[in-house]
Amino acid sequence: MKITAALTLLPLALAAPAPLARRANPTVIAPSPQATVAGSNLLGVESFKGIPYAQPPVGQLRLKPPQPLTSALGKVDGTGLPKACPQFFFSVDEKNIPTNVLGTILNLPLLQTITNAGEDCLTINVQRPAGTKADAKLPVLFWIFGGGFELGSTAMYDGTSLVAESVAQGKPIVFVAVNYRVGGFGFLPGKEVLSDGSANLGLLDQRLGLQWVQDNIASFGGDPEKVTIWGESAGAISVLDQMMLYDGDINYKGKPLFRAGIMNSGSVVPADPVDCPKGQAIYDRVVEVAGCSGSSDTLACLRTVPYTKFLNAANTVPGVLGYFTVNLSYLPRPDGKALTASPDDLIRAGKYAKVPFIVGDQEDEGTLFGLFTSNLTTTKDITNYLSTVFFNSASPEQISELVGTYQTITEDGSPFRTSLLNNWYPQFKRVSAILGDMTFTITRRLFLEVTAQVNPSVPSWSYLSTYDYGTPILGTFHGSDLLQVFYGILPNKAAKSVRGYYYSFIYNLNPNTGNSLAEWPQWSQSNKLISFGANSNGILDDTFRGDSYEFLKKNVASLRV
Repeated sequence: MKITAALTLLPLALAAPAPLARRANPTVIAPSPQATVAGSNLLGVESFKGIPYAQPPVGQLRLKPPQPLTSALGKVDGTGLPKACPQFFFSVDEKNIPTNVLGTILNLPLLQTITNAGEDCLTINVQRPAGTKADAKLPVLFWIFGGGFELGSTAMYDGTSLVAESVAQGKPIVFVAVNYRVGGFGFLPGKEVLSDGSANLGLLDQRLGLQWVQDNIASFGGDPEKVTIWGESAGAISVLDQMMLYDGDINYKGKPLFRAGIMNSGSVVPADPVDCPKGQAIYDRVVEVAGCSGSSDTLACLRTVPYTKFLNAANTVPGVLGYFTVNLSYLPRPDGKALTASPDDLIRAGKYAKVPFIVGDQEDEGTLFGLFTSNLTTTKDITNYLSTVFFNSASPEQISELVGTYQTITEDGSPFRTSLLNNWYPQFKRVSAILGDMTFTITRRLFLEVTAQVNPSVPSWSYLSTYDYGTPILGTFHGSDLLQVFYGILPNKAAKSVRGYYYSFIYNLNPNTGNSLAEWPQWSQSNKLISFGANSNGILDDTFRGDSYEFLKKNVASLRV
């Protein structure tokens, strides 16, 4: 899920530091497929960007599972800015005024060129400490970006500061980031897509990227047996989905693709199948706008329409930056093959990779999304909104009960712990609390509880970030960890300690090993969270909003999106 357009675009600026402290450019020969990759050297970090890991998903490979490369690549220039996959910034539907105008402008061929987006986008970035040798066997951190499964790219997430800080803390890592298809190019639903075996393409892209790491990362000085996957928002949901793909089978050539996971703001998203009525309506809408309704094979027709025409058609459905917010049009849905069932069912059945994991949230996950629903002025409005927009399988009585667990905005409203303040419109704080809890914070607790019951021997840790407490209207909002943790822009207690815990986890599968930080209790043993504040950290009992949690636990099967 994701953040505002401004916050989405901010990392683009951050990804291009000033040209200081350059050294001789490195070169690495990757074995499979063979490629001689030329990189760059800046600020003590060597970067190899835009390395192809799959055949271009164009022409008849559009809307098809990613295909491995079968021939040598020869020389690869890894010094430029990797192309982004086609982006879904705003819905272009005429009902979404005025954002539809922005969406239409951003989809123009000229703007697509300027934003460096296009279909030939399946590439991977590798960054490492300068001077790393091929036999270094450094642990690998594999990053999956967020963006509501609608937008985002590796170009927005330069790992230079992460690698440099890992060296400074004495735990050097190799950072890898994968581009994957988003929006209608990567997560188109519908019965036609299901029968074609072409569902959840973005997840399959990520999986092929993980296989590329196994085949090639040793040449860059990384250890393929020490891979941790890490994501934020939709990237965090993707981390859990990678743990659940093929019922938890993460083996490739007889070895696991990764050994641990970190999930920032995202875990379980209960979802209806690829061919559910909501998914089919999205497919039918895209087919109609693309001019393929009269075709005997609508999916084949979508593969032949011009790029911009298909992009516009795919972007006519509701987007995350609008009234439908986190009720996403495009997201991973059960397909019976790669993702065999709804994630909540797979977790309960133990059909996931049993690897140590960290999962946590920002305190005010829902405030960004509450900005788009200012017409909701009564609790009845909220009930109608959730019933018609989100949870079609839930009864009105169930939705009323859910809303009723958020009794007052003073105690149950987000930004939390701000009494009557920050209530931008009459139901803003209540809507924000519900959207944040149902999508992120309370579902996280359900995920932790079930995994602790199903596999009590697998350690887990959880957190709640509060370092932006006091920010007007938004509080510690969804995506603010990109600034604090990923980029470490503010050199405060939060940035230093979170990174320190993460590096220890990447090295030792335990965030407490090998550092001088305060003990972070295992959630699976204590049901306690660490609270990351700007100037100090603390320990919390993971029991807040217990009535809302009990409702979710009892009704999760009716709350699939």
